Amino acid sequence: MLKKYPQFTFAFAIIFFAELLAVTNNLKEIRLVTKPLITLSLMLFLYFTIKRKSRFTGKIITGLFFSLLGDVFLLFVNSNQLYFMLGLGSFLIAHLFYIAAFYLDSTNKMEVQQRYILPIFMVFGFFCLSYYYLLHPHLGNMNIPVLVYSFVITLMGIMAALRYGKTNFKSFAWILTGAIFFIVSDSVLAYNKFVERLEIGDLLVMATYMLAQFLITMGTVERKFVKVN
Repeated sequence: MLKKYPQFTFAFAIIFFAELLAVTNNLKEIRLVTKPLITLSLMLFLYFTIKRKSRFTGKIITGLFFSLLGDVFLLFVNSNQLYFMLGLGSFLIAHLFYIAAFYLDSTNKMEVQQRYILPIFMVFGFFCLSYYYLLHPHLGNMNIPVLVYSFVITLMGIMAALRYGKTNFKSFAWILTGAIFFIVSDSVLAYNKFVERLEIGDLLVMATYMLAQFLITMGTVERKFVKVN
């Protein structure tokens, strides 16, 4: 990434650390700029880097757009809890577009070993159910929305994992790592909001979130469809 896209990587690093600095020091005015720049910069990078757009790229860009909406809504969550629901809904839609993109690769007819499929479902499913069990007593009327969101983001992780052998390994690894970071980010956010505030909770949420979006974007740029021999 540093060697192939040094200018954008450096620019994103500036956004990354500026956002973390703003979070750490509660600089709300700065975050009105830095937080939307996260996904906006990634959308522009994808648009201008990939010359021949595919359905996969289009769905990832759309997912980034709804993530942008979610980021903006969550900036105002302290003024009205409605913004939390709007943010949750926006990210839910973003994950659905990511799932749709990853599904395109999973349908590749390349023959791959099937033995890893069951462990994938077991690992992601176990984490989803265990974490929801932890959150459940604290959710109140948010029980159903959080359950739905948990299911969708778990499916996003599973679909990212099912790209194994269906595309080049670099794209697979970056996108799967990004999906895992996304699950970690949302898990910390949920714990921070519904269970108890963590001292570095907001910082951890944003650091893992930005890494997630960056890796998914880079995995999209590096994606090569593996042809059946």
